[in-house]
Amino acid sequence: MRNFASDNYATALPEALEAIAAANHGPAVSYGADDWTARLQERVREHFGAAAVAFPVFNGTGANIVGLRSMLKPWQGVICAATAHLNVDEGGAPEVLGGIKLLTVPTPDGKLTPELVDRRMVRIGDEHASQPGVVSITQSTELGTVYTPAEMAAIGEHAHAHGMLFHVDGSRLANAAASLDVPLRAIATDVGADVVSFGGTKVGLVAGEAVIVLRDDLTDPVRYLRKQTVQLASKMRFISAQLEALLTGDLWRRAAGHANAMARRLGEAVEGLDGIRLTQAVQANGVFAILPEGAAERLQEDFHFYFWEEHTREVRWMCAWDTREEDVDAFAAAISQLVGSLA
Repeated sequence: MRNFASDNYATALPEALEAIAAANHGPAVSYGADDWTARLQERVREHFGAAAVAFPVFNGTGANIVGLRSMLKPWQGVICAATAHLNVDEGGAPEVLGGIKLLTVPTPDGKLTPELVDRRMVRIGDEHASQPGVVSITQSTELGTVYTPAEMAAIGEHAHAHGMLFHVDGSRLANAAASLDVPLRAIATDVGADVVSFGGTKVGLVAGEAVIVLRDDLTDPVRYLRKQTVQLASKMRFISAQLEALLTGDLWRRAAGHANAMARRLGEAVEGLDGIRLTQAVQANGVFAILPEGAAERLQEDFHFYFWEEHTREVRWMCAWDTREEDVDAFAAAISQLVGSLA
């Protein structure tokens, strides 16, 4: 399988498998009262600040629901981009499992701004309307774009000034930090985030995400809501051990940085080809493009990737920590040859 469909297709980091194997010796206290989860808290404080508390969960959708439920009152909703993972790729789970109203905003590049947030700051105090309680951004976005720390700080300040909390869906937070060449806290703690969903699976873990709470009064709600939202692992040491490994040294940066570099290599190889138009800047590990009629279907005979927007023929090509240069070059050569034959 020659994969450019998803970073979820990737193999597991050897360090993640080694961490699982190392944790698999003898009994350990369940539900997070184990040494691995305790050490994970130390790593999280190193990366996100002394007040940060991590709650390991099974997956990113669960992380988002647990985190957002802790931040919202029942009559409140979440302002997010229309393309946010919350809205387009979680199967209605926020609404069905979390009872969360999503207040979506169209964006050209997947990124919110204070001005776009204001579009949903309407009917405040009207008991007939869901009241905005949280602003949630995806970093990096579903369109492969990356918020700068300044852009995130502006949104966080705007949310707080209007009595809302600030949530970061960081399924690919590592990719964003690697792209910006900043520490993780620079696009979380330092920009005023209250809760962060930190992703590990897309950067090479078998299964491992975490709700990272940066606000003291939300710690207890998350502890109870994690169980209620069926995200409390009994054998948590195996999730925590992977996250601990990812956050030790520069593993997260190396894995995410490689995925980003492969996406840049692919984008640079196909940009300018007749009939190919990149629709977004290549800033993380995804490339978005529009191909000539019929080209994508023919490429899919040999390479795995998804249509992002079927009506416009826009496709998404994703790279991962284990994407090889020769895979990228072969894919780019196939694209070049195909569009050349269609010219």
